[in-house]
Amino acid sequence: MLRFENKVTLVTGGSKGIGEGVVREFVKAGARVSFCARGVETGQALEKELNKKGPGECFFIQCDVRDESQIKRTIEKTIARYTQLDCLVNNAAWHPPEQTIDDVSVEEFTELLKYNVVSYFVFCKNALPHLRRTKGNIINVSSHVAKMGELCSIPYISTKGCIDGMTKAMAVDEAKYQVRVNSVSPGNIWTPLWKEVADSSADPDAMIKEGEESQLCGRFGTIEEAGKMCLFVAADATFCTGNDFLFTGGAELGYGRKTQIKPAE
Repeated sequence: MLRFENKVTLVTGGSKGIGEGVVREFVKAGARVSFCARGVETGQALEKELNKKGPGECFFIQCDVRDESQIKRTIEKTIARYTQLDCLVNNAAWHPPEQTIDDVSVEEFTELLKYNVVSYFVFCKNALPHLRRTKGNIINVSSHVAKMGELCSIPYISTKGCIDGMTKAMAVDEAKYQVRVNSVSPGNIWTPLWKEVADSSADPDAMIKEGEESQLCGRFGTIEEAGKMCLFVAADATFCTGNDFLFTGGAELGYGRKTQIKPAE
């Protein structure tokens, strides 16, 4: 039995990284998936590959999630093609390189909020009329670092903290429509964005090794595992709303050495 057969899912930032993993696993589960991203070539290649494999299908839409009109168009195209919407996976986001608060301008911080938070809000606002009709669900991709903090990442962690709060508040409001709203919080999942952040550091190899060793599992998670987590929340966790699902390989467990953070001179 296919776990999400004929259900319609919209995935943002779906052409690579965690979003790609979500698209792949939902198509495997029989879903009809529309997914959006900025990169046309990558998106169309994934669409072509997965539609050959099935058993579900997918449909790529170019979209810059910082543009409200493009978000509205993405939802309209999804409904025009599939007539319904059962699940929204808000995933598109960006993690800037390591930076302290002294390095970040107000304009840069505001732009990241627009990218990582406002886009989630706009997608939810425009998708909810359709999700209420199907008693569907929303999955907002947050991050485990929103709960535990991370060195030189104030802007990014601030945005993910917003997502945690938005998810819980929206779950309360949407319960009367029987729409579930949950978040998932990945730890170190090996993605192009993780590689980009590592490559921008002073010692990429050391940063990658530290990333691998931060989990009790001793490795990075995969985008396929991220997709399976989202599929579980959408298809199986039917008594859960307002929850945050960690998939971290145990990164948040146990004590760790903190003295590598040296006092400022």
